[in-house]
Order: sequence, then structure tokens, then C-alpha cells
Amino acid sequence: MSIPVTLIPIFIIAIQFDIKPEDVLAIGFFPFVGAIIAMMIKLGLQGIKFAYITRKYLGSFDSFFKLVGVRVGSEFIKFTTPMFIGAEFIVIYYLHKKGVKPAESTWIAIMDIVTEVLAAGLLSIMAGILALLNGAYVVAAVVLGTSITVTSLWMVLFFLSSKHTFQVPKVLGNLVKRFGKEKGSKYIDQTNSWMEEVCTMSRKNLKTSESKKVFTISFVFSLVSWSFYGLSFMIIAMGTGYVISAFDSIMAVMGANAIGNLPITIGGSGLAEFGIVAYLNNLDPFAFEITEGVVAWDAVIGWRIATYYVPIVVTWLLLVKLALSHIPKSQDT
Repeated sequence: MSIPVTLIPIFIIAIQFDIKPEDVLAIGFFPFVGAIIAMMIKLGLQGIKFAYITRKYLGSFDSFFKLVGVRVGSEFIKFTTPMFIGAEFIVIYYLHKKGVKPAESTWIAIMDIVTEVLAAGLLSIMAGILALLNGAYVVAAVVLGTSITVTSLWMVLFFLSSKHTFQVPKVLGNLVKRFGKEKGSKYIDQTNSWMEEVCTMSRKNLKTSESKKVFTISFVFSLVSWSFYGLSFMIIAMGTGYVISAFDSIMAVMGANAIGNLPITIGGSGLAEFGIVAYLNNLDPFAFEITEGVVAWDAVIGWRIATYYVPIVVTWLLLVKLALSHIPKSQDT
């Protein structure tokens, strides 16, 4: 049900700006395939990073390629929910099913998502600063506001977990215990115990040189993967005759990504499309009547199909085949 809903903004854009199927097809086979490849490389690098982190903390755990596939498949959740997180729940579930303790699987997922958020956040903040310097105050405010808030929240929680043991807020805990009675008390106790174990692992690992190395390498992987995502638009734009540099393409896509991260629509539908046009269209967020020489809507729609709808199919297949398939718990992990 969620996927058809994401098509609504595409139809609205197509009708509003008279974009016909042949306009999108005119982009050409090779630019479209090139953009898909760039997006697949982005997802593949995310998977490799996850497999690297997992094996660093768990040793020769599971097949390397299966871990890559699980992480790529987990992106389906991110693509189909109105939020900028979600993939980590799939990898935690998968690792737990393989016999990994909840605290360990959560720590691995946190290391993965924090490096992802930090890399995306820094690139988006750069895009927001450029928009601000060029006088696009509305675009800059949204990009910077979203990027700084999300990045700061994750980083603060990540590093504070090594100094402070988080627990369920007392107000929330009391409400759950009051209405859930015995089951409510049990769930709160289990959650508090799990959070304490995660914070203990954070204190244990964050100060070690090995964890610092893992964090740094993972962060570099994330920077490269997000850069390939940014390059996907440059490849699509070539098919329409619109010339954009690699740097400008990365900045535009990351600015649009920050706008799309607003938990308003499923997978940022509509927000990402309008965001990239707002960023490139003379940096005027309200000038959606695109002038000559500026990126056209057919390129934006083509880019969205290549980097969103095609990956949805790939990630869904991997999610069902690997992450959600029956997994017998291992007794020796």
C-alpha cells in the first residue's frame, strides 16, 4: 500500500508540468542505467560497511555476502516508511535470530547508523551552507535545520551512552506499568536492562583504539557511498542535456535528501523531488516554473525512478530472501 502512495507526488508533478512518459524515456537507456548502478554502488557500500563492522565485533560471523545482502535489504524499510530511520531494526532482528545478544546486535546497528547519519549530515550541512551563502534562506533553513538536528541528536546520544546509562523516562515507564500492569512492568524492566547493556558496551568499546579505527573506516565508507548517491543525479542529467558538476550534483542531492528526511511523507516522496529543484532552480524554493538552462522536471522524475523505485524492488527481494527468511539460532555465537 505504501508504494502506490509514493507515486502520487510523481503524478502531480507530471500533470502540473505536463511531463509525458516519452519525456522521461528521452533521458536514454545508458544514463538511466548509469544512475541505477551508482545507486546500487551506494547501497552495496552500505552493506559492505555493515559486514565489516559485524565481523570486527563478532569475528567470522555468518557469510560476508549474506551480511551485505541483509543490510541492503533493510533499506526497504527506510524507503517505505515516513521516517529517516528503520533499517537498523531489521539488522538487529537478523543478528538476534542468528543468536547474537540484543545488546551486541544493537551496538553494531548503532555503529552502522551513526556513521551513516554523520556522513550524510556533514554533506547536507555543506549543502545548506552553500544555499545560505547564495541567498536561498528558506532552502538553507530547512536543510540546515533538519541536518543539524538529526546529526546532533544521534551523535550526542551515541557519545553520551559511554558516560551515562539511559533508561526509559519515569513518566513513560509509570504510564506503561499503570495500564499494562504485570506485562507493562515486565516490558519496562526488559527495556531498561537492554538499554543498560548497550550503554555498558558503549563504555567498553568507544575508548578502545580498535573501535576508533572501525568508526573512522566506517565513516569513510559512508562518505563514499553518499557521494555515489549524489553522482546519480549528474548521470541522469546528462541524458537531458543539463550539465552539472559532480560537486554540485552531490550538494543538490544531499540538500534534497535532508529535505526528504522530514518525516512527512513516505520515503520523502515529493519532498526529495521539490527539494532538488528548489536547490538548483536559481536556489529559489518557490520558483518551480523552471526556466531555460535549468534542470528540467523530466530529469528529476527519471532520477527518482532510478534511485528510489528500482532500489525498492531490489531491497524488497533481499529483505524477504535473507533478512526475513527462517533463521535457526546459532549456538556458538
